[in-house]
Amino acid sequence: MSVLRILHLVGSAQNDFYCDLSRLYAQDCLAATAELHYDSTIAYITPDGEWRFPTSLSREDIAQAKPMPVFEAIEFIAAQNIDIVLPQMFCIPGMTYYRALFDLLKIPYIGNTPDLMAITAHKARTKAIVEAAGVKVPFGELLRQGDVPTIAPPVVIKPVSSDNSLGVTLVKDAAEYDAALEKAFEYADEAMVETFIEGREVRCGIIVKDGELIGLPLEEYLVDSHEKPIRTYADKLKKTDDGNLGFAAKGNNKSWILDPNDPITQKVQEVAKKCHQALGCRHYSLFDFRIDSQGQPWFLEAGLYCSFAPKSVISSMAKAVGISLNELLMIAIDETLGSNK
Repeated sequence: MSVLRILHLVGSAQNDFYCDLSRLYAQDCLAATAELHYDSTIAYITPDGEWRFPTSLSREDIAQAKPMPVFEAIEFIAAQNIDIVLPQMFCIPGMTYYRALFDLLKIPYIGNTPDLMAITAHKARTKAIVEAAGVKVPFGELLRQGDVPTIAPPVVIKPVSSDNSLGVTLVKDAAEYDAALEKAFEYADEAMVETFIEGREVRCGIIVKDGELIGLPLEEYLVDSHEKPIRTYADKLKKTDDGNLGFAAKGNNKSWILDPNDPITQKVQEVAKKCHQALGCRHYSLFDFRIDSQGQPWFLEAGLYCSFAPKSVISSMAKAVGISLNELLMIAIDETLGSNK
């Protein structure tokens, strides 16, 4: 049997932040899955649109790799006989244009389609779809520059298309609206204003195995109505001493895998499966919820990523029920290649 050839799609065509974020997760994935003996090739895209095929994701190897325009990169990829692509880009072009390119090349990739990634990158469109499927969502409105909020505080104001809590503010007084909107508009040309749901915050992952949706254990995040009512960028990522991007969200003080016997687990998993089906997800999905005082889940947003790194949320959830990272990747590969037969 021939060795499976995987192309790791890394970097960003948008900016250095997304380049660093992608490289952080992809390096983790490559190190953790090395024992699987797959034949791994790295494609690294930089904000200038150039492609490189480094031997590793060290800055030195990336710098030494020859930059190529897209047509030359396609010729290079075609000669590699790639079996499957693992997308690890988090910018909008990475989630859409670059996935669509592999659709054109007829090379299957793990994860969701570019049209769905484009929809879920826009939080308001995602909310509208799951709400139409009967999922509870916070009351909200979509604003552009110059619009005035009509919802009374407390509300959460956030850019409609940013991740990692960039530009997000909890507003408790209407006098804070202008500053919060200005912050949100730094990251997108539209902002969402949503009624703040007091309560717990959890994330639920779904994986597909043999065509069946499997709900993973929930991850709960540290929030406190007085000290820390919402999660911020600092809870998720940080700059390390050497200038690289690093993880900040892991550790029992900020997040933990919830005991599956917690009564909200089954309820949230059922709602997450409904979201997965309503959006038309494949292979896996990931959703954030607030849980109110009655134990009712309220959908916040979808984050349809898994880079199959140990610190990926879905990987952590799967590990909690005895699914190793290597097994998780093999399940996703089987689903991807099985659906492309």
